Amino acid sequence: MQQADATREYVSQHFVRLVTGLDRFFGDERNFQESNRSVLQIDLDEQMTAGGQRETTLSGRIKLHLPSTEHRMHLLLESDPEQNTAGPGAGQNQTQRIGPFRAPGEYGLALRVEESEEQVWHTSTDLGIKLHAPLEPFARARASLVIPMGEWRMKPAQSLYWFSQSGLGETTQMDFDRPLAPQTLFRATSSVTWLHLPQRFDLQQNFTVFHTLDEKRAVQYQLSLIGVSKPQSRLDDAVISVLYRRQLNRRWLYFEFNPQLHFRHAQSYDMDPLLWLRLQMLFDEE
Repeated sequence: MQQADATREYVSQHFVRLVTGLDRFFGDERNFQESNRSVLQIDLDEQMTAGGQRETTLSGRIKLHLPSTEHRMHLLLESDPEQNTAGPGAGQNQTQRIGPFRAPGEYGLALRVEESEEQVWHTSTDLGIKLHAPLEPFARARASLVIPMGEWRMKPAQSLYWFSQSGLGETTQMDFDRPLAPQTLFRATSSVTWLHLPQRFDLQQNFTVFHTLDEKRAVQYQLSLIGVSKPQSRLDDAVISVLYRRQLNRRWLYFEFNPQLHFRHAQSYDMDPLLWLRLQMLFDEE
């Protein structure tokens, strides 16, 4: 039994390091929401379509833990705060207006209270305002739990949010993680988002394989199925994506090359290629 315990401990720690290391390297939504560290993230995105149209987008967010609060209380400053409530990968898979440059449409300032036990559970509550006239209050709450299941790891997460203009919203997300090799992770993510305005459900299913090439390079292969419940239930978009992410010669600077193939209902599911380029500055206490 002692040998079995030691083996289980080794496998568990390796699994945890693999999952958390990948989420941190890719700087994704899970890492930002559940890290208790102070984080500054700035993204400069370039989107290119087959017709030659392109759009450059600037976005960013800051999370600062406040002194004398044992890192439980944070101050958040973020662009487009309503976009930080959607399901996994929604930002890059949604159709966007194409134009020469798009700055953040609005900014939000919020106070966050966090409680967590590392690699087990995490909760957070945000109270904030959108910084424009007139000021618009908003509130968000999120909870997640990690459940080991042999070679799999299940992670349910629940988010509830309210914005004074758009009303209530809710997102339920379920992740299933499984290591395929020492540097490869498989993740299946199911997400359901209910929105009061518009009154509908947004559905998303992702199948993702993360492969670490070395300490500075990783590749993400993903198939996404995106659906809506109204005006009728339908598959709105299917996306095949390959994302190559590289840490440049500075530890805080990353570059992403992300070709995608979209098959949208609005285009009779004809293939629509799209290319994302991203330059990301990511600062944290690491």
